[in-house]
Amino acid sequence: MESLYLLIPIALIIIVLAIKLLFWAINNGQYDDLNTEGHRILFDEPVERKKASADKEGNEDKKGMLAKNDQEDG
Repeated sequence: MESLYLLIPIALIIIVLAIKLLFWAINNGQYDDLNTEGHRILFDEPVERKKASADKEGNEDKKGMLAKNDQEDG
């Protein structure tokens, strides 16, 4: 029973701190735009396009080098 005299005030302090933290996050805009991060994770195509174009350029360079080597040998 005596432990409740200590645990109840501690629990109330934790609840008050959690509520203050929630209102701080709301006031600082943490919950303003919830969709952008989800879309950013799912749709990161611009990064893939850069990699794909770099791969194509690399393959074209290799083909050009092979063609030059064939002409020199022939």
